Amino acid sequence: MAFKNKAVDSKTVVFNLLLCLLIFYALFYMIASVCFGAFRLDNFDGRIPFDFKTKLEDSTSKYLVNLLSLELTYFCCGLLFAAVVKKRVWDYAFTVTLLHIIITSLVMLEFPLTWQWWLALGCGLLLMICNGQLIAYFACQDDQSYVTFAI
Repeated sequence: MAFKNKAVDSKTVVFNLLLCLLIFYALFYMIASVCFGAFRLDNFDGRIPFDFKTKLEDSTSKYLVNLLSLELTYFCCGLLFAAVVKKRVWDYAFTVTLLHIIITSLVMLEFPLTWQWWLALGCGLLLMICNGQLIAYFACQDDQSYVTFAI
């Protein structure tokens, strides 16, 4: 069984990665602002994509907004990443998530250790990969450059 693949130049990869990162954070802020309005919270926290310190016991509404924003962002990003990169959505999803963890640590000035945040992040990543890969597979089925397995 051989794996047929066409190499992509590094400029394209970096451009797509930056575009995916921009899409991720722009979508995160849009979804978070809608959720803040829907839950009628008083003030919009600009650090919502990086907030892993809010606990369920502290504020149920703010915790739900954070969780819902994270999951909806990951769900929608899978669909949009498929439109941008057309293949290897899983690779861009992992890389954007890794960069998000690094940026989160830098913004909050500590490494996230709350297991709820990691669980939500893992579920969101799984959603992004499944949605994105399915969309990319069905949208690019006729494309000859799409990665396939040959016997």
